[in-house]
Amino acid sequence: MLSLYDCEFSENCYKVRLFLSILGQEHQLIPVELFPGREHQQAHFRAINPLAKVPVLEDNGLILRDSQAILVYLACKYAPKGKWYPLEEASRIARVQMWLSFANDLNETISSVRRQVQVFGKDENVAPKCKAARELLAVMEEHMWFAEKAGHFWLCAGDHPTVADLACFPHVMLSDEAGISLIDYPALRRWTDRVKGINGFTAMPGIFSLTSS
Repeated sequence: MLSLYDCEFSENCYKVRLFLSILGQEHQLIPVELFPGREHQQAHFRAINPLAKVPVLEDNGLILRDSQAILVYLACKYAPKGKWYPLEEASRIARVQMWLSFANDLNETISSVRRQVQVFGKDENVAPKCKAARELLAVMEEHMWFAEKAGHFWLCAGDHPTVADLACFPHVMLSDEAGISLIDYPALRRWTDRVKGINGFTAMPGIFSLTSS
């Protein structure tokens, strides 16, 4: 059985839980208390991931760290071939990878501010990251606006979402908790509703399903 070392409040853990739910893939969650317990810094966890970060996925002895890498692995091994991660079209593979990298930028801006405010109760010196986050959201907004005009409704053109959508989704959805409103990004709000409409969608604290929002 798949084992996911997980923190309920982590966006990066959530995107993996979300994909496992969408896939209907059986798995077990192994909670890792980040704060205040700092379990991720303990020797027993560092033996699993020396970088002291969650999520970590274990599959029959294979240990994978980094949420984006885990999404790609799950898509290639447990999803119908090419459905969530393109395997043959070079340009589409590159676009998916581009947005997976973009998710890292969202994590280092939006989610970094969210953690600083919620975990440490401090909001000083976050203005540069908030400015960078709004610039990233503007890039996504423009991209999705033109995509919709062209009849495409996901980050990468096609009739089905990819792991790129799941990778970016939680950071965008939790931007309010970083003090960054989505009110000025209507195309992004429509996109987040489409992600919520994916069969198997599951919620996390701060992210609700369409029926409960």
